[in-house]
Amino acid sequence: MLRMIVLALIAAAALADAAPAQAQDPDAAVAPLVYFGLQGQYARPVGEFRDYVKHGGGLNINVAWPVQRGGPFALRADGGFIVYGSESRQVCFSSTVGCRILLDLTTTNSIAYLNAGPQLMLPDGPVRPYVNAAIGGSYFGTSSSVSGLDGNQDDFASTTNFDDITLAWTGGGGLLVSLSRGRTPVLLDLGVRYHGNGEVEYLKRGDIQDNTDGTITITPTRSEANLLTFQIGVQIGARSGGSEW
Repeated sequence: MLRMIVLALIAAAALADAAPAQAQDPDAAVAPLVYFGLQGQYARPVGEFRDYVKHGGGLNINVAWPVQRGGPFALRADGGFIVYGSESRQVCFSSTVGCRILLDLTTTNSIAYLNAGPQLMLPDGPVRPYVNAAIGGSYFGTSSSVSGLDGNQDDFASTTNFDDITLAWTGGGGLLVSLSRGRTPVLLDLGVRYHGNGEVEYLKRGDIQDNTDGTITITPTRSEANLLTFQIGVQIGARSGGSEW
C-alpha cells in the first residue's frame, strides 16, 4: 500500500509540472486561500480486522491550505468518525417502575480520528486528481445510551463501556470534479483512503454480555484494525476579493 501511495505521489507531481504554471497566471492571485470539505464515507475493513468487522459508515471533514496560493501543494487536516457496529433492544425503566415504562438501550461501536499531512493536487482544470498522506490518532470507543420509545426524546443517560487510543497514519487519493467556478468554487470530491491503525483493543457486536445479577461482562478483541474508506462529498474554496476564475 505504501508503495502505491509513493507511485501516486510521483504521478501527481508529474501532472502538476505538466499543467500550466498557476503562479504565472493572473488568475492565480484569486485562487482559493483555503478549501473546506465534507464527505460521507463507507468503511471496508482489511486484513485481520475484516475477520471481526464487515463494514461501517460515517462522515469526514477536512481543511486544506495551499502552501502557495494557486499551487499544487497543500497542508490538509482531516477529522471524522466511523460507526462499525450498533445493537438496540428494549429494557424496563427500573426495578421499581418495572416495564410499565420501556426504554431503548442502544450500544454503538465507533472510531473517531484526527490527522494531518501533505496533499498534492492538480491545481486547476475541470478534473483534478490528488493524493495525500497524514499521521495522527484514532479513538476506538463503545458506548451505551437509553432513550424513550416515542422517537421524540433525546438520550438522557449514556456510558462509555470501553475505549482505546492508537497512533495512526493514512494515505489516499481521488478526483475533484468542478461543479462551480464562481467566486466560491464548488467541487465534487471522490476519494479513497487507507487507515493504518495498527493493533488496538476494541469491542464489536456481542462483546458485552448482560448477566442475570445486573452486571455486565466485557470481552474486548485485540487485533490490527486497518481499513479502507470510500468517500463522496464536496470541496468548497474560500477566497477574498479579486475577480472570478
